[in-house]
Amino acid sequence: MKTIDLRSDTVTLPTDSMRQAIYNAELGDDVFSEDPTTNRLEKMAAERMGKEAAIMVASGTMGNLVCLLTHCSRGDEVILGNQSHSFLYEAGGMSALGGIHPHTVVNQPDGTMRPEDIEAAIRSDNVHFPRSRLICLENTHNYCNGTPLTVEYTKKVAALARKRGLKVHLDGARIFNAAVALGVDVKELTGPVDSVSFCLSKGLAAPVGSVICGSREFIAEARRNRKILGGGMRQCGIIAAAGIAALEQMVERLTEDHANARRLAEGIACTQDLSLEPETVKTNIIYFEITSEKISAEMLVKKLAAKGIKILNLGPNRLRAVTHYGINSDDIDLTLKALKKITEEP
Repeated sequence: MKTIDLRSDTVTLPTDSMRQAIYNAELGDDVFSEDPTTNRLEKMAAERMGKEAAIMVASGTMGNLVCLLTHCSRGDEVILGNQSHSFLYEAGGMSALGGIHPHTVVNQPDGTMRPEDIEAAIRSDNVHFPRSRLICLENTHNYCNGTPLTVEYTKKVAALARKRGLKVHLDGARIFNAAVALGVDVKELTGPVDSVSFCLSKGLAAPVGSVICGSREFIAEARRNRKILGGGMRQCGIIAAAGIAALEQMVERLTEDHANARRLAEGIACTQDLSLEPETVKTNIIYFEITSEKISAEMLVKKLAAKGIKILNLGPNRLRAVTHYGINSDDIDLTLKALKKITEEP
């Protein structure tokens, strides 16, 4: 029985060309900046993001933490959304390892924070307060239905930050999904910010790795913080090789994932005992609710798993499904058929 894994786009497997690139990768010691494949990936990533330099890291969580450590000192404060990945799902690393204070602002349903709320959160110069140093955005916004933040919004927040003497970091784990969904060059979404991290291992389907991009000065300091976190990976060209293939071959095909997500969302919206607003699905992430007391999220997940379909249980009545490389239209049809059968059981 085939497994249809919709829990996350982190479950993607590398393409044949990625495996071949890994096999053929020219290697060296990246801690000495002597791995030619890693150097090529970093140069390519910086150019794609419109930044001066880049550095590869092991994961998106490491990427965000390295950026926060580079922007902030101990006791400084970062302003970020109350539904942001860095606040909810990165093990409190900014506080535990960086001594950085998180100041949360309410995320709106579209993943934005209202500029007036951000400005109200910026501290005045007072010995009683931590110093506001950084604003963090997330694009696409995972927990807010995978919604892309627009170019205009990003520019507005960056302008506010400059006016108040703060920097902006963009958690761009799925930034290419945002660019494809909005029909813009990714540089338009990353140009206004001071640093950006993006994942190679989600929609782009590489097996591991993320990249941080910023100014040369910023990346030089980020390299030191990566080392502190144990992120010097030596002959990491075997990772970078797959990342190069991902950037060259996997960006445009994200439209397929978005189309599959819309089809799945429309089908779920028409399924008994399930609730979803299809218009909220802009990229590849779908959240939906169970509206009947006869079935729980845990039960639905178990029944689907028995049919070879995996989705993510987020609570008593809330679930998530994510489309990605390896999921096709037939898989969407099979998933909808299974959901219909399960929810219609007496």
